[in-house]
Amino acid sequence: MKNPLCFAFLYSIKWLTRLFYRHEVSWVEPPPERWWEGIHLVALLTHTSLMEPVFLGGVENGLIRRLAEHGLVPVADKTANRPIVGRIFRLFAPEVVPITRRRDHTWDAIKDSIDDESMVVILPEGRMRRADGLDSQGKPMTVRGGVADLLAVVPDGRLLFAYSGGLHHVQIPGEGFPRLFKKVRLRFELTEIGEYRDSLGFGQVEPRVFKQNVIADMTRRRDLHSPIAPGTLSMPASVAVDPKPPSQA
Repeated sequence: MKNPLCFAFLYSIKWLTRLFYRHEVSWVEPPPERWWEGIHLVALLTHTSLMEPVFLGGVENGLIRRLAEHGLVPVADKTANRPIVGRIFRLFAPEVVPITRRRDHTWDAIKDSIDDESMVVILPEGRMRRADGLDSQGKPMTVRGGVADLLAVVPDGRLLFAYSGGLHHVQIPGEGFPRLFKKVRLRFELTEIGEYRDSLGFGQVEPRVFKQNVIADMTRRRDLHSPIAPGTLSMPASVAVDPKPPSQA
């Protein structure tokens, strides 16, 4: 075990959240055995609350162990710099790297930290959905392009999409103590990174087009597959779901 303190922390959260929440976990397609092996990128879509660690209660120990051994988690600098919350978030993985919303040296630090064993965990939307379904600036919740930069450098292996059912029924951003004894929903989808990159034109189209394809595809998948937890606030799709594949031109 590379980081026993990290594993103990994550495992404790898993069982603590099981005491106070009911977890409903489903898959878009049935996964193979030991599905967590070889995962190099986890994309958690539908970001609604800093309470998202409650989802650990529905995660298998194999994925928690992989996170404790090889996890690399980008965290917004304003969150990482909070005196208490920032320290807690640094326990979620061996490498927790503060980032800004700009393409600056912080993103270069993330890419430079990725090795052959890394499992990068990212929230591709880059900000939280508020109670009205929009971000804090009143804009639609779209996927940010930074995830395309990471897809270009992570090793071949598995990409795990984790679709959140939303946590506004547990805690809306800015609220105080979270509500307990709620049902939380999470849906997984597994794909091969190499196949996913190829399907979106990596190496065949300009980097700008590849990034647009990633944004469009992940936004479509989020709006198509994200469950909605009973009692949570409505989460309107930011764009119409388009069944057509992204552009290859």
